[in-house]
Amino acid sequence: MSRFRNPGQEEPGEEQGQTPTRAQASSPLETSEEMQVPLSEVLRASKLPAKQRGMNVKPAVDQLTSLAYDQGLLPTDLNQLINLITTPNFLDQASLSSVIRNLYPATSVAGELVIKVIGCLGHGKLKPSLTIQAALLKWLIMIQNVVESRNYFLQAYPVLFNLLDTAALRTHVCHLLALITRRRHVRPHRIQSLLLLSRQTGNDPALTGLLRVYKDYYPEIIVGDVTRGKASAFNHPDSQWRERLDEIRRAHAQRRASRSETPLDAFRVARHRLNGTKNFLIPEVHTLHATERSITLEEIESVDGFVKNLERIELPNQLISVLGDPLLQKLLYLRPQAQAHLRACNWLSSYTQDMMAGESDTHIIDILNTLKNYVTATKALPPIFLAFLAELMNNWDGVEGRELVLDILTYTPLGDFQELQANLFQSLEKKVLDGTPQSQLQILDFFTSLLRQWITRLVSSDKKSLQASQCAAGLVAHVNNLCLTLIQTSSNMSTHGKVLDFYYETSSLSSDVHLLTHVQVPAVPPATLIYSMFFAASPSTASRVCSVIAKYKEGFQTAMRVAQVNYTPRHIPEFNGFLMDICNCLWRQRALSGEDANAKGCLIPHPLVEDLSTYVASLSIGAPLASLFSLSYSPLFSSFSISFLRELEDEIEDQETLDVKHAGPVTKTSLRTLANRGGINVSWDDYRRGVLGYLGSRDMRGVEHLLSVTMGTLRQK
Repeated sequence: MSRFRNPGQEEPGEEQGQTPTRAQASSPLETSEEMQVPLSEVLRASKLPAKQRGMNVKPAVDQLTSLAYDQGLLPTDLNQLINLITTPNFLDQASLSSVIRNLYPATSVAGELVIKVIGCLGHGKLKPSLTIQAALLKWLIMIQNVVESRNYFLQAYPVLFNLLDTAALRTHVCHLLALITRRRHVRPHRIQSLLLLSRQTGNDPALTGLLRVYKDYYPEIIVGDVTRGKASAFNHPDSQWRERLDEIRRAHAQRRASRSETPLDAFRVARHRLNGTKNFLIPEVHTLHATERSITLEEIESVDGFVKNLERIELPNQLISVLGDPLLQKLLYLRPQAQAHLRACNWLSSYTQDMMAGESDTHIIDILNTLKNYVTATKALPPIFLAFLAELMNNWDGVEGRELVLDILTYTPLGDFQELQANLFQSLEKKVLDGTPQSQLQILDFFTSLLRQWITRLVSSDKKSLQASQCAAGLVAHVNNLCLTLIQTSSNMSTHGKVLDFYYETSSLSSDVHLLTHVQVPAVPPATLIYSMFFAASPSTASRVCSVIAKYKEGFQTAMRVAQVNYTPRHIPEFNGFLMDICNCLWRQRALSGEDANAKGCLIPHPLVEDLSTYVASLSIGAPLASLFSLSYSPLFSSFSISFLRELEDEIEDQETLDVKHAGPVTKTSLRTLANRGGINVSWDDYRRGVLGYLGSRDMRGVEHLLSVTMGTLRQK
């Protein structure tokens, strides 16, 4: 490989590049055991003339190529086959061609293999035949987008350029050069060589196509009729081969439990022509009318080059490329320009109108996927794109690409909620909501994700947002009604979980000191919602309700202590009603009582409470109605309470014998009686605190959290 270490020796004026470092994309020891038998036979046969082999190599070649087509080649196997093809051997040309046609790499191709293939090109006794060389060049074109680093191609650019004199290789060399050419490669001496060679060959289409690529970089230098003739389109040589390669790589990636796609290089312009798509939605970055002193995005190859030239980089001609190019996204983020986003939105709007009119083959899903990639990368949805989405709602059926639309709108910026509701969210809900709980849950998930994004932006911002408080309050008030509807139409643990996910986000608005500088604590959840979920037949749901209420309480205390926030009177009495009622149920054994200050009796009408008390008294169970929702009697927590006591008794019995065990349910009186009869001796307070800890060890910490921030004696202990 020494012939490539100094490309400048091949042609004058070529700048020196850094030697690329081998990326550890895949282990060089990876190999397929199934492939070893036919591969070994082919390698052994390649070292002997046909008459000395004593075997027919064709079956081994057929088996090898069949396996390569089915499952692809791992790095070690691919390396052995490249060594076989690029060095002198005794295999016939038909066998070698068959092997080349089936060189499907299952992982990224090592750069050393690219150098090895390019090193075998040209004239010489030890070189492969020109037919094999042409097949190898075609292979390089087809795998160019899966090579671990483009630098290997760029280093070998002078060597490839010097191969243009070889007519048998010229077409493929021009195609490969067109793919890897960058502005730094377009030198006066190369332009002269291309012009001269084009005249000598009678305006060869491949050379004309390469000249057009050069002209894109320096249109003022390459003039005349030489680029007006027929030119090669440089389409992918074999679309079926590419599709099979994609299938192999996806299957291999799934087996390795890794992603099937290689992420775009964040500091290099994305070249979509590599994927062979004819009608690609977003044009690639291209800067025309560049001068010798200007800096274009196409020249950037690393983060250092991007940072050094940040202020001098010229914007490309079609700024819609920002939707698909990470490097242009970074440029516009660091050098924001409203005009750039306006131009991009105008292009997208025009394209959408053509699509709706049936004048474009692109589907709405393609546009939505592109927008999602953009907002996911930038974590922002510019207002101009927001206006485009509002317009798109008029022609959207509400079904196609629904998840994409919701994901994109998750990045809606903070603003006047009434305007957002009128211009966007109202239309969205009309399109999505169809009267089913599933559609309502989708909208709830969307608003939860939207609120989470807003909170993330506020936490990371030092500048106070003037609209944040009003916007958050408007969103919470709107979603309150949606949640009330959901618990009536679909009252189950899954629905309750999603509702509580939303209120976890709202409670964080009240419990974060930094957020309190942006927003006031929003209105508390509706009382009907809280009581309905607290009395639901799920201990985990009741615990999560307690946790949300506890976070709200801590937030109120923090706000009044740190941020000096004044609340309207309706907040505190309603919220204190939650606290008092839940504590009465779980701890104070005064469930459904409205006699205490702030207590609402869980909104149960007093006549109904009296009827229930009379009924419970008639059962003679030894406990009044007011204590049937305590930790010991509660339908939700009674099994955990008695389990805690059983484990406590078992621990004591390991050291001493207990005369009697508690039959349950546990009360203050029963514990005292049990101790006098030779049972476990534990106080009523210790028992209840132990139950709270027992619940916490089973991922139900919300109960203890609420009681500890509410009950003074419990908090002190």
